Amino acid sequence: MTPYTLYLVTDDQQDLKTLCRVVKQAIAGGVSLVQVREKQGDVRTFIERAAAVKAVLSGSGVPLIINDRVDVALAVDADGVHLGQSDMPATLARQLLGPDKLIGLSVENEQQFEQAQSLPVDYLGLSAIFATPTKTNTVKHWGLDGLNWAMARSRLPMVAIGGLNTSNIAAVAQTGVHGIALVSAISHAPDPQQAARELRLLIEQNRPDSLVRNY
Repeated sequence: MTPYTLYLVTDDQQDLKTLCRVVKQAIAGGVSLVQVREKQGDVRTFIERAAAVKAVLSGSGVPLIINDRVDVALAVDADGVHLGQSDMPATLARQLLGPDKLIGLSVENEQQFEQAQSLPVDYLGLSAIFATPTKTNTVKHWGLDGLNWAMARSRLPMVAIGGLNTSNIAAVAQTGVHGIALVSAISHAPDPQQAARELRLLIEQNRPDSLVRNY
């Protein structure tokens, strides 16, 4: 099964205790990958939160990805890093992390998408599919048409992110996208475990048959 299927991006506004509780419940509900995202705090805080999430994930088989910061990924020996367009170049990140770590890259327009096809990354995050309150500086909204366009052209696995929830996940899963990344739909749910379980089922029920078999 692909690690990208149900991809949780953590909420950096949550305190450490809440963050760990959400992650623990989310993986019990079927989250297949966790990215720790920190936009507010300093590097020490980022390392502390990443290390705490790594401890929660221990023994689960769920990979830990660090948002933006290769130094933090190295500090906690995470499973990989997810880079934005203004972060460390992917080629340098690969040199520092080695061949076995996961590297994801956000692409926000067609030019970035085309350039990314030749980079040493493992997957692309197509951002943003729809408008989202958790990311206000998006370059464009790809929509379903843009996602289908990218899926038809990418040599790399694709993860959809941005404005995804129970009202549109079925349609997104039907494109055959390899992963669906979420923040609020799990992190802000009254019961993150139940939310993750329902979202995972929704994705698997709506994927093309060939993908269900292969995963």
